Amino acid sequence: QVQLVESGGGLVQAGGSLRLSCAASGRTLSSYAMAWFRQAPGKEREFVAAITWSTGSTYYADSVKGRFTISRDNAKNTRYLQMNSLRPEDTAVYYCAARPGYYSGNDYRYDYWGQGTQVTVSS
Repeated sequence: QVQLVESGGGLVQAGGSLRLSCAASGRTLSSYAMAWFRQAPGKEREFVAAITWSTGSTYYADSVKGRFTISRDNAKNTRYLQMNSLRPEDTAVYYCAARPGYYSGNDYRYDYWGQGTQVTVSS
């Protein structure tokens, strides 16, 4: 079993930055892929970014490329989402998720989820 706890959300003005954290516990995650998804009001949950725990390979949605960076700290069993140049359309609840094996952009392939953290970007 894997437990995921997100933190770091909040209210920020357009153009600002936030860093989200996802602390993982429960088992060794060396063979897992970890991802961030987000869900805005009235919209479906969408893929944001992912990282393969063992190799550090990263993947991004086109909408966040060049603005968001996903990273990991293996010693702390934590991964991060640095969000720069935030836009009002980035407003959503952000979730971290984990699955054994390779990265996937489909949320239904992820077995473990955090509780979510709200990010609000004002214009």
